[in-house]
This record gives sequence, structure tokens and C-alpha cells, in this order.
Amino acid sequence: MSLDVSPSLLALAERDEVADADFLATVRTSLPYAYRLVNDLTAELAVSEAEFADNTVAPSEAERAQLLRALASDSIRGALERHFSVKLAFQNCHRLAAFHPHAEHTAAYREFTSPRAQLLNQSPELRDC
Repeated sequence: MSLDVSPSLLALAERDEVADADFLATVRTSLPYAYRLVNDLTAELAVSEAEFADNTVAPSEAERAQLLRALASDSIRGALERHFSVKLAFQNCHRLAAFHPHAEHTAAYREFTSPRAQLLNQSPELRDC
């Protein structure tokens, strides 16, 4: 299960009344590593001249599982992107990058998300991640 959903939030969802803030609060408490990583990358991007900020340190298995659950869900990923005003890109179960909004059209984003970049970012240690 990806999220620990409270009965009150579930009741709101049943009535189609879920606000992004309520959803994000559940994401933050259910997937703290993933939320914190997006927060940290966004903060790094804000003070940098770089086109993106990324994480190259492989986390623990539990942290990696959180990241996979967050980024495999369109609704969670979208909520994080809207909240932090970033475009996220992902490689190898751990390498997350935060780009400026609408970066899909930039050379840096296209390179990061290219098959070439994915292949070059492989290592035996990450084979089963």
C-alpha cells in the first residue's frame, strides 16, 4: 500500500472533496523520504543556476521503496510537481531530478530522460532496485 489514508480523508474522497493540501499531507506522512527528497531538490534548484538538481546517492531499500511508490503514481507525482512547482524526472530507482516547470522542452530535460542517459546510469549494484 502506498499511502496511510486516514478515515476522514477516505470519507472526503468518497464525497469527491479531496483538496491537494490534504492529499499532500498524507503523502508527506506516508512517504517522508520521497517528500523530503523532492523538497530538498526544489530548494537546491531555487538557489542554483543549474537547469536541474538531482540526487545521485542511492538510498536505503525502505527509502527507495518510498520513492518508487511516489513516482509510480501519476496522482502523487502530479501533486508533488504542482506543490513544489517543478517537473520531476526519474532514473534507476533512486536518481530523481527536479527541473523548472515546463522543462520538457529543454535540452537538459530531454538528455536526462533519454535512453542514452538511462543506459549510462546503470551499474551492477542497482540491477535489482
